[in-house]
Amino acid sequence: MTARARGIDWRGLMQAGLHGLRLEPAVFWRLTPVELRIMLGREGLVPPLTRARLAELVAAFPDAAKEDCNAGYRNDAGAAPGA
Repeated sequence: MTARARGIDWRGLMQAGLHGLRLEPAVFWRLTPVELRIMLGREGLVPPLTRARLAELVAAFPDAAKEDCNAGYRNDAGAAPGA
């Protein structure tokens, strides 16, 4: 089985990022896959999000229940109480 058939081509990505784009290793490892694809000029290869795929994601990662609608979310951006 080839590296490409197994999944991510780390050697190719590292070569493209570290040598082709001349990124420092710390910068390379902080990039998201989307950011790297954009830098490599491959952002057009990712298909757009379809309604069907969105429905799959919504089912897999539902929002918090109504009673917990603000669980884990701070709209005050860390403001002091009463601010």
